[in-house]
Amino acid sequence: MQRTEIAAYGEFGLIKHLTEKFKNENPSTIKGVGDDAAVLDYQNKKVLVTTDLLLEGIHFDLVYAPLMHLGYKAAVVNFSDIYAMNGQPKQITVSIGVSKRFSVEDLDQFYAGIQLACEKYGVDLIGGDTSASLTGLAISITCIGEGEEGKIVYRDGAKSTDLICVTGDLGSAYMGLQLLEREKIVFSGGAEVQPDFEGKDYILKRQLKPEARQDIVKLLHEKGIVPTAMMDISDGLSSELMHICSQSKVGCRIYEDKIPINYQAAVMAEELNMNIVTAALNGGEDYELLFTVSLEDYDKIVAVEGIAIVGHTTKPELGLQLVGREGEEIELRAQGWNSLS
Repeated sequence: MQRTEIAAYGEFGLIKHLTEKFKNENPSTIKGVGDDAAVLDYQNKKVLVTTDLLLEGIHFDLVYAPLMHLGYKAAVVNFSDIYAMNGQPKQITVSIGVSKRFSVEDLDQFYAGIQLACEKYGVDLIGGDTSASLTGLAISITCIGEGEEGKIVYRDGAKSTDLICVTGDLGSAYMGLQLLEREKIVFSGGAEVQPDFEGKDYILKRQLKPEARQDIVKLLHEKGIVPTAMMDISDGLSSELMHICSQSKVGCRIYEDKIPINYQAAVMAEELNMNIVTAALNGGEDYELLFTVSLEDYDKIVAVEGIAIVGHTTKPELGLQLVGREGEEIELRAQGWNSLS
């Protein structure tokens, strides 16, 4: 396969090469890549901004993360933050630090993943930066979105007796990671052994190529439901729920038998002698939405496919509790992944 050294392009030539295939689609994008700064026009909309930093060896492992998948995931996790505000992502900037072990063709794969995500979610690439790196691949993406006045959802709006809802299923991305780590160890043993991923496609996709819940935000809008509080699940249900309860000054009760679990993830957990509920509470990287809605919206919310009501908020003095299958109460703790620990 052809390998083109990055130095052959130079910084500006490389940026042009990597971004010239991206086309601007949003009216709010006045000027994208190619000048000292992008120019945006949001008129009467509220501007939402989020950013993520991903470092090789900390947030991803290139032994099993294809560069195209990595580019897609790096973009989508930023889109997810905007959807978690009940907004719409519109533009991103992408900055990368690369070492000499990467070729131009490697970066083409990475940017192809970003382009695929941008096209699927209707987002424009409008700028970024490139630099040499001595410590592997570093990725920094900033996403800019728009929100409507009165419909932006924060973490601090939950009220006592609100319903606690989650989208999709939880714990699958974490089980996909456990599978990849297991097969990496087997593969690195030097024997003529190939990774065994048969029947595990769903949990692998959840880890390597997650999706942001654009569909749920659209459905909530169509049903006239504005959540009282919302965030995406990047660090595990327990950790995110504690954020909402802390900032909203409420307690909560969630029920173990209501937490949505995928069958493939449950089988993987059993195979690895792990507790799938623990994975759902603390695993992270599901990028589903956790939100609260008023009890008055119960009839509306139960009619929306893909949403599970897992509990309700309470007065703060009642604490944060997981109610087990036998009715026992267990205090929730934030045990999700922490890169600084």
